[in-house]
Amino acid sequence: MLVPMERSASDPPDAVGRSPSPRGQAAVALLAATVPTLAYGTIYAFSVFLAPMEALLGVGRADMAFVFSLASITLTLGMLLAPRLYQRFPPAVLLLGCGLASSAGLAIAAAADGLAHLVLGYGVLFGLGGGVVFTLLQQGMNQAVRERTGLANGYFVSLYPLGAMIGAPLLGWAISALGLRAALALLAATVLLACAVAAGLYLAAGLRMRDPGAPAAMGADARRDVFARLFVVFFLAAAAGLTVLSQAAGILRAYGAGTAVALGGTAFVTGAIAAARLTGGWLVDRFQPSRVGAAAHALALAGALLLVLRPSPATAVAGLTMIGCGYGLVSGLSAGAIAQYWHRDAFGRVAGRLYVAWCLAAISLPMLAGWLYDRTQAYQGAMMVAAAGNLLGAAVALTLPRRAPRRPG
Repeated sequence: MLVPMERSASDPPDAVGRSPSPRGQAAVALLAATVPTLAYGTIYAFSVFLAPMEALLGVGRADMAFVFSLASITLTLGMLLAPRLYQRFPPAVLLLGCGLASSAGLAIAAAADGLAHLVLGYGVLFGLGGGVVFTLLQQGMNQAVRERTGLANGYFVSLYPLGAMIGAPLLGWAISALGLRAALALLAATVLLACAVAAGLYLAAGLRMRDPGAPAAMGADARRDVFARLFVVFFLAAAAGLTVLSQAAGILRAYGAGTAVALGGTAFVTGAIAAARLTGGWLVDRFQPSRVGAAAHALALAGALLLVLRPSPATAVAGLTMIGCGYGLVSGLSAGAIAQYWHRDAFGRVAGRLYVAWCLAAISLPMLAGWLYDRTQAYQGAMMVAAAGNLLGAAVALTLPRRAPRRPG
């Protein structure tokens, strides 16, 4: 059962003058976290914009890769900025402000007549607003949910790939039926509406960002040694996993798969990663983080070795799925472990810092894999590097301490 914190007499009531029940408040927090995160998860479906945007604006693939990389960087920057912002402004105001900024960015991209507009709109405004919203919603959810926090956080981090799974075919249809500019305009309206819904839910339920009765010592700077180990575990898993996410179709074709298998395999791997994120959070509620992390890296290691030792289209699908699931498990584990190692008031600040590992991972092994492929026309070298990273990740994961005892209240 998901049980939120007790509300104090000073907390705002709901729309009819009564505070929501504890169970109701937890449900509202989860719903508020779901709606905008699915909409922002379409950033993982960026590939659907590649060909039509290149044709419309006359830009190259390298230009589009730069826009996506910049969006990833500003997304991470927004995650880092979020704790400073939600300590100063009401969450509903921030949700509306970020929704307006992101939708304005998508509108600029929709009307773009050159690369500069695309960089500003999608690369800066959309990414920055999404990062703030992501951490804000995760912090608010962790304030409300008190039990099965691993499952709740695993669910939350699964929403981005799930949003891409839902958004990719819808955006593909909109581009073909209405045109690229109209598709981006519809996405802008969806993001703004989703943030407005979440803001209304926060106001109605009186969801808050901090526990006023929490001791000041429970800050994000505590347990730095634990954070360093968790950072390494997450980075090494994400480096391999983001290589799979960003280049799955190309990797499958390099291993001899046809177009249908490459596209179907890519969709399957993305769905498996979403399921693994949820599973990783569920597992960390039941087992020590060290065991979950080591097992996840071992699974990814087996997948990378399979691709190195038994290359074929069938083993490529299996191997990429194993690598992706290892990354997904660690992603869910990491979010759940933050809730176990640190006080809930510090969740957003710790999570924002941890997601720097995701940003570094996105510009490390994926870029190295592309560089190696350009020179060898194969992914064997990249898979060997991924295997070495997963082996190290498993070793570091085993050093994670036992989870902190559950605090009362």
